[in-house]
Amino acid sequence: MDEETHVVTAFCRHDGLLLLCRRSEHVGTYVGRWGGVSGFAEDDPDEQVRIEIREETGLEGDAIELVRAGATVDVVDEDADRHWVVHPYLFDVDDCDVTPSEEHETTEWVHATEILRRDCVPGLWTAYERVAPSVRSVTADGEHGAASLSVRALEVLRDRAAVLRDEDASPAAAWDEVADLARRLRTARPSMAVLENRVNRAMATAERDAASLESAAMDGIDRAVRVDVDAAERTAALVGDRTVLTLSRSGTVLRALRAADPSTVFVAESRPEREGVGVAEALLEEGPVTLLTDAAVGHVLATEDVDCVLVGADAVLPDGHVMNKTGTRLAALAAAHEGVPVFVACATDKVRADDVVNLESGRRSAVYDGDAALSVTNPTFDVTPPHLVDAIVTERGDVDPAAIGDVAAELADLADWDD
Repeated sequence: MDEETHVVTAFCRHDGLLLLCRRSEHVGTYVGRWGGVSGFAEDDPDEQVRIEIREETGLEGDAIELVRAGATVDVVDEDADRHWVVHPYLFDVDDCDVTPSEEHETTEWVHATEILRRDCVPGLWTAYERVAPSVRSVTADGEHGAASLSVRALEVLRDRAAVLRDEDASPAAAWDEVADLARRLRTARPSMAVLENRVNRAMATAERDAASLESAAMDGIDRAVRVDVDAAERTAALVGDRTVLTLSRSGTVLRALRAADPSTVFVAESRPEREGVGVAEALLEEGPVTLLTDAAVGHVLATEDVDCVLVGADAVLPDGHVMNKTGTRLAALAAAHEGVPVFVACATDKVRADDVVNLESGRRSAVYDGDAALSVTNPTFDVTPPHLVDAIVTERGDVDPAAIGDVAAELADLADWDD
C-alpha cells in the first residue's frame, strides 16, 4: 500500500448548505456511500477539481467561486488496500440546481454536519474541516458582506456543536465550549451587527446541550438565508427598472439587482479591497454595468440620470445612522445634493442593539507604501446620518430610520443568554 493515489474532493456550498453525492455502481469504489464532488487528480489538482465539478454537476465558470483549498488529507483504507491523498476544496455556487452525472445515484443539499451521521467515504469530515469556516477566516474576510459572514459564523457554531454531539460531550461541557466560541465570533467583526445578532439568536434559542446547539445554529442559518432573500426581493420590487448607483459588496443588494431589471447599474470600485469590481463583473450578464472610481461618484450623480443610490449596511444604529463601507456617506451627500433618493437594503438583524460605533481600518500600504514618515488613515467603514437615507428596506418592508429603535430593543433581548 506504499503507492499513493491523489484525488480531489470539492465541497460545493449554497446558502449555508453543502452538496452531498451518493456514489453509484458506475464508480469503482465506495458504491452507495456519500461524498463530495470527487475524482482522480491526474494532473494539476486546482484544474482537475473544476473539471470534476463541471462533469458531475454541470456548474462551471462564474457559477462557482473558489473559497479556499485546504491541506491534503491522508486516508489509509486497509480494507480497500488504498492510500488516498485527498486535496479538499470549498466552492460557493450561485445555483442549487445541479445536473448529476451517472457517477451518482442521487444528490442532496444538506447541512455539513450530516457528514457525521451518514455512511460517507473515508475521511470526508476531516477533508471538510480543512476548508470549513473558522473564527480566523471570518475575521480575515475582506471580500464578503456582513450577511454572508454572519452565516459563516453560524456554520462555525453548527460544526463545533455537531462534533461535540458526535463525541457525546456532557451538556455542561458542550455549552461552555460553544458559548466561548460564540463570544469569540461576536467580537471577530465588531462593525458587523448582524453577525453578533445572529450568534446571539442561536445561543438564546438553544438548550444547553450539543444537539440543541447544533439545531439552533442550523435554524439560524436557514432563517438568515430566508430573511436576506425576503429583504432582497422587496428591494428588487422597489428598484424595478431604474438606473442605480451602488458601491461595495452586499449580498442583499447583489441578489436584489439580479432579481430586478435595472436599466443601468453604476458600481463604485470600493477601495481599498475593490470589491465593487467583483460586483460589476457579477452583474454584467444582467444588463449594462459601468464601473467607476470612488472619487467619481459625485460626478456620475451630477451628470448621469441616476434614479437611486442603493447600498447595503454592515450595521444600523438605533437612531437610524447607517454604518457601511467607506464612501457611503459621501455618496449619500452627493445624492442629496442632486435630489436622488438613497435606499439601504438589509435584514433587520443588521440593526445594532446599542449605539456603539466600531469602524474597522484597512492596511496602511493600501493608501501609501512609500518611505516617508506620513501619517495614514484608511477607515474601511463610515457612518451616514439618517436624514440622508430615504428608506431602509428589510424583510419586514420599508422601515423609516426613525423607527429603527423598536427593532434595536427586540435584538437587545437576545444577548441575555450571556448574562
